[in-house]
Order: sequence, then structure tokens, then C-alpha cells
Amino acid sequence: MIALSGSIVVRVDSQGSRCYKRLPKSYWRQSLADHPSVEKRYRQSVKRRTRNIEIKSRLRTLMKKARQAIEANNQEAATSQIHGLNKALGKAVSKGIVKKNTASRWLSRLSRSAHRSKSVS
Repeated sequence: MIALSGSIVVRVDSQGSRCYKRLPKSYWRQSLADHPSVEKRYRQSVKRRTRNIEIKSRLRTLMKKARQAIEANNQEAATSQIHGLNKALGKAVSKGIVKKNTASRWLSRLSRSAHRSKSVS
């Protein structure tokens, strides 16, 4: 769950611990129309943008770990990393953060490189 208070984002994970993070000035517009619905939509867009950035960052980290396992010729680790990435990509696609073809392309490239490294060694 993500809550906004001023320029601080408070993220509460599943264990209940809080993570505080200050957003850069570029996240906050200087002027908005003085209407409650506009302000609410803006707050929602900032929440969504923050969540999308976190999820995309997590996806990049998972892809990097999978690539490292493939380069190290560790087949078990590579398989488990690709499986975890597949699950995360499916979730991101269902939330509309990543497009279906993009996720498929990323997964296909990793799977292909894992298969090639398996056949070489």
C-alpha cells in the first residue's frame, strides 16, 4: 500500500514495516485547477506513477539476476529466476504496466539465451 503525505511517499509492505521516500520536485506540479476532482485525479496519477516505477524497477532487477545466472551457467538458478520473472511479468501485464508483446519478447529472449547456454556447456 502506498500513501502520500506532502512530498513523502509512505510504503507499507506485507510485514507492516514502513518505508519513507521523498519524491523529487518533478513529481509535483506547481499549479492545478482549483477543483476537488482535479486534485484527486492528480493524487491518483502520482500514486500510480510511483507504483509503476517500483514494479518496473523490480522487473529490471529480476531480468538482471536471470541474466547473471545464465552467464554463470547455473541452470537451476537460471530456471528459477526465469520462472519468477515470468510470474512478475504476468502480473505487470495484467495491471497494464507492461504490454503483453513486450513481456513476451523479454521472456523469449531470456529463455532463448538460457537454452543456448545449456546446449553449449
